[in-house]
Amino acid sequence: MNKDVIYVEPEDDITDIISKIEGSKEKIVALVPPKKAGVFRSVVNIKLIAKAGTSHDKTIVLVTTDPSVIKLASATKIPVTKDLQTPPAVPTADIEVEETSEEEVVEEPEEETVEEAESEEEVEEDEDDEEEKPKKEKKAGKKEKKLKKIGGKTGNPAIDWIKSHKKIVIFGGIAFLVLLIFLIWAFAIAPSVTANIEIQTESKNFAENVSFTTKPEEEKVGESKLYLQEKKIETVQEVKFEATGQKNKGEKATGNIEIYAYFPLNVKASTQVSEGATFTISGLTFQAVKSEVLSYSGNGKSECANKDDSNSLVDYGCRINGTVAVIASEPGSKYNIAASSTGWDTVARVFAYSTEAMAGGTDDVVTVVEQSDIEKAKEQLESTDESENKKKLYDGIGEDLLIIESSFKQETAKAEATPAAGEEVKEGEAPVLKAVTTTSVYVIEKSKIEEFITEKAKLNDNQKIYEINDPFIENFLTTDSGFTGRLKTSYSVGPKVTDSEIVDIIKGKGIGDAVHELKNINGVIDVEITPSYPWVNAVPDDSNRITVYIDIKNKEK
Repeated sequence: MNKDVIYVEPEDDITDIISKIEGSKEKIVALVPPKKAGVFRSVVNIKLIAKAGTSHDKTIVLVTTDPSVIKLASATKIPVTKDLQTPPAVPTADIEVEETSEEEVVEEPEEETVEEAESEEEVEEDEDDEEEKPKKEKKAGKKEKKLKKIGGKTGNPAIDWIKSHKKIVIFGGIAFLVLLIFLIWAFAIAPSVTANIEIQTESKNFAENVSFTTKPEEEKVGESKLYLQEKKIETVQEVKFEATGQKNKGEKATGNIEIYAYFPLNVKASTQVSEGATFTISGLTFQAVKSEVLSYSGNGKSECANKDDSNSLVDYGCRINGTVAVIASEPGSKYNIAASSTGWDTVARVFAYSTEAMAGGTDDVVTVVEQSDIEKAKEQLESTDESENKKKLYDGIGEDLLIIESSFKQETAKAEATPAAGEEVKEGEAPVLKAVTTTSVYVIEKSKIEEFITEKAKLNDNQKIYEINDPFIENFLTTDSGFTGRLKTSYSVGPKVTDSEIVDIIKGKGIGDAVHELKNINGVIDVEITPSYPWVNAVPDDSNRITVYIDIKNKEK
């Protein structure tokens, strides 16, 4: 269990010691007396200490080795220990309690009552019945001094009255303190006033042509040029669809085709097979990799491939041969065809055949997006709700901005497929058709509109605009240099009176004077200043305790 150690100072009297015991928060209180402490050499003081412990439910322990103090502790059953580490015990030695000198008696507390003093003396007398008479007479003298100290008059009427009327003094002091606090609160803290000012304004119409710019650095309010901001949101509609096309991504077959043409004998002539020229056989198409020219110089049959065939020369003319490298028009193993001397369709006046097979064609078939797949997916796209998008856009625009209603527009971009038509669709993925709708509107800062109206209204120095009623832009048009329109509204104009100006006028003045001052302002038609409490008859000097309400009454035309 925790204990509280109290070191008693030499100048402490019994009242100080008891106060420390009462103020302790622990159940065990260890008192450590000084070496010379007359307080602990009086059996009355020791008993008062014991009584203080009992009445406050505390265990008192004396930490001392002084035999005189131990004897007194034995008589009052107070535990004693020689130091804070040794367990305390009540002394059991049968030792006679020593007498207390007059100086020690004088240290006893003023709170001790006469009855307690007499009781203590009776205890002493009982213990000393067998002592001699002179000793008893000496005690009687001590008793008289003790009674005078603890219960007798002081000789000062004021002090004696206070001692005999302690409750009245205590409660009277509390009442005085409460009254003082109330007066401070009532006249220094609580006073405040509320000023209700009624002002009359006049409505005026406003209409001015305005130009707009989307570049903030070009704004010139004084020249009727205002900065225009665009607010927009984008809504994405998308749908997944199935791709039905197929495409062979394999290798294309290649090879060579032998070509020849006939030219009139002894006539210079030529014909060309251009790059990309097609050769078809059995529905399979091959294309020339590069150009090939067949030409005849007209110098007899020496150049002719059929020079030994006189019949051929007569029937067909001079035959000139050539070779063209070709590639299949698309991938696929089906283009790996065998050599064929007939069946080739080719360009005009040229004959073709192959002496070797076409090779290298492979198959790698993948799924691709067809245009028909895209058109079918378009039917599944949800139509865009303009009213819903408009509400969403407007809800995100702050109240400090004016919306130009006529500039609202909504546009949906062309739907695009990913992958696009003809492109491969990766395994495990579905193509997506997406369309983006942009909803937009232009806005202007209302503060700039107020600045513009104030500039154009040319108000007097003692006037100000109190309210601008629903401004709007009509005839909003796009021009080569920006935008134009016409700003239309109405506004209320009245005396230039602000909350802070009213506070400066009335603070520190009597309520009647303050009302008179405010009513002298042109345009103020009524004033009412209400104090916080009936005893407040002046406006406080503290601006924080003045509340101002301005009520605007618009003058009817």
